[in-house]
Amino acid sequence: MSEYRAITIRQGSGGFGGPLTVKPQEGKDVLLYITGGGAEPEIAKRIIELTGCTAVNGFKTAVPDEEVFLCIIDCGGTLRCGIYPQKRIPTININPVGKSGPLAKYITEDIYVSGVTNAQIQPADGSEAPI
Repeated sequence: MSEYRAITIRQGSGGFGGPLTVKPQEGKDVLLYITGGGAEPEIAKRIIELTGCTAVNGFKTAVPDEEVFLCIIDCGGTLRCGIYPQKRIPTININPVGKSGPLAKYITEDIYVSGVTNAQIQPADGSEAPI
């Protein structure tokens, strides 16, 4: 059994949403990334290190939604921005994009944060319960 830890993710420069406090748990420990060219984003390494989760490239491997505790995207404002927030899966957008695209109504501050770099990802201090 893995030891999982919580993190808090804040919006970056020009970003929207958050902060999000998230923590993987047994059976819901996948960090799904769906980013340009399928390359693992740099922030994924930091999240793995801090939480103990497992990262999966969403372009190469399908993962049931119930196993995903957090999703990373790099969308400039189209459909992908809202797909995971619509499913109530906490979502990080590397790009500083707010409510936009056809699913904009699902992009809310409690489930989505954007403009995120490694500097905005910190161990949770325990003041907020993970979502």
